[in-house]
Amino acid sequence: MFTIEHDFDATIITLMDEGPAPLQEDVVVNSFAECVSVEQYDPRTDTVQRVTLSPAQLRDLAAALDLPEGVYALRPPGET
Repeated sequence: MFTIEHDFDATIITLMDEGPAPLQEDVVVNSFAECVSVEQYDPRTDTVQRVTLSPAQLRDLAAALDLPEGVYALRPPGET
């Protein structure tokens, strides 16, 4: 299950784990024009862990989810 909220300067997506235990903590994705951050509460350390990605890194991650093992570079259409 997930939620999507639109704030003034960001889109916030919250991913909630469902199913049999053990369940993971919610994942919050904050999408800004200049970056995307992924956050998850870590109960072991009682802190929120955050990873920040540039738009290019996010694009590469999305492409990598459907590709086989290898080394890749995404290029704009028409660029060689």
